[in-house]
Amino acid sequence: MFTETDLQQIAAHGLTRETVERQIENFRRGFPFLKVVRAASPADGILMPDAEAVDAAVARYEKAAERCSVVKFVPASGAATRMFKELFAFVNEGKRGKGIDTLLENIERFAFWPELKSLLPAGADDKATVDAIVNDGLGYGHRPKGLVTFHAYPDGARKAVEEHLVEGAAYAASNGAARIHFTVSPEHIAGFRDLLEHKVPVYEKRFGIRYDISFSVQKPSTDTIAVNPDNTPFRQDDGSLLFRPAGHGALIENLSEIDADLVFIKNIDNVTTDAQRGDTIRYKKALAGILLDLQAEAFARLKELEAGTADLAPIAEFVEKRLFIKLPVNYDRALLLKLLDRPIRVCGMVRNEGEPGGGPFWVANPDGTESLQIAESSQIAPEDMPLMQSATHFNPVDLVCGLRNAKGERFDLRNYTDPATGFISSKSSGGRELRAQELPGLWNGAMARWSTIFVDVPITTFSPVKAVQDLLRPQHQPSGE
Repeated sequence: MFTETDLQQIAAHGLTRETVERQIENFRRGFPFLKVVRAASPADGILMPDAEAVDAAVARYEKAAERCSVVKFVPASGAATRMFKELFAFVNEGKRGKGIDTLLENIERFAFWPELKSLLPAGADDKATVDAIVNDGLGYGHRPKGLVTFHAYPDGARKAVEEHLVEGAAYAASNGAARIHFTVSPEHIAGFRDLLEHKVPVYEKRFGIRYDISFSVQKPSTDTIAVNPDNTPFRQDDGSLLFRPAGHGALIENLSEIDADLVFIKNIDNVTTDAQRGDTIRYKKALAGILLDLQAEAFARLKELEAGTADLAPIAEFVEKRLFIKLPVNYDRALLLKLLDRPIRVCGMVRNEGEPGGGPFWVANPDGTESLQIAESSQIAPEDMPLMQSATHFNPVDLVCGLRNAKGERFDLRNYTDPATGFISSKSSGGRELRAQELPGLWNGAMARWSTIFVDVPITTFSPVKAVQDLLRPQHQPSGE
């Protein structure tokens, strides 16, 4: 199947022949659906803390923050192409839908309007205006979302990446410093660095802290081979194999290299304005406080087990009632040890209001346990889809992760993935159809073997920008207008 030149190309990617052959076998076999048992709910798998409990969790985190190392981890690799999809259709194909009308009728309400206005020639028509947003002009259709201007303030507009600096100062600062890590595409690193070089000093002065900003890119060794519709290797015009980035699940490698006690994870486009950030800050701290409490008890129970004299019953009760892992009837000490000695993540979940995205589910595992997982619709069998439709909550990507074990050592997060999960999709290259494969999503299969806790958080903590018109929503407008 592979020539000597192919093998050299595979090795140059940091891959092995066996790994690539396994990827091709995944195309042939497909990925199995998750064994979803039921949707998690407020009475069954989703914590519903009252105001007093939230206050206590916030206080616990604030007390611990100065002795913890904290990092805010922001996946920011994606280009803004999808955000401006409708605009490209208008410019390139003349397709004018309701979204274009909404954009142009409200053009002066966008934070990027002053900059756009200065670039437009006198008398620019609708098409020229839209073209200046996505192409020559602002060039937003070819930039990452992090470098798109989101919000207007009296002292100047802010891009999405700047709002993460502001958030980081509010809940992810420890010992006078806010450590923020962005995963970016190689071609966009320079743009991020240029902007932050000018903006970081401004925010350091404003908040009286120091920023420690770092970047990483998706590793070539996590790429996956592309195949033809018949599952044979896809070859480019020069005869070489085509490898593609394997989706955000590949970022588990980047996350595994973060040296911190606590890591907050939040998408680049899920930010709001200063006036409406209160709930976000409060609940981020609360999620961290809940994690610290659970982690301390898990470590204590683990030490009891390792001593060899512990009564298993109270430890099993903690695993079931606090870590939300349902044990088989014949559980033993070895199983409890395994379940306690693994990473913990606490995930905010918002009430389902029809937004797209995965949701919280109980899933049956090969070891006889049932645990909580975030599942996307593509992971669920058609016959189980009614379970997804009955879900009360969905996943806004609002995670706090504990990356160290009871001895203070970093977990190797690659050991806690589910390699049997993944996604296969139809793509094209050079006008030819191909099949692409993505690794298990970062908060799906890539964290499948973690202890997972779901916590109800207010919808006000969720304000994503999937299409440019979302910037007209109240949570992105001055004073929520």
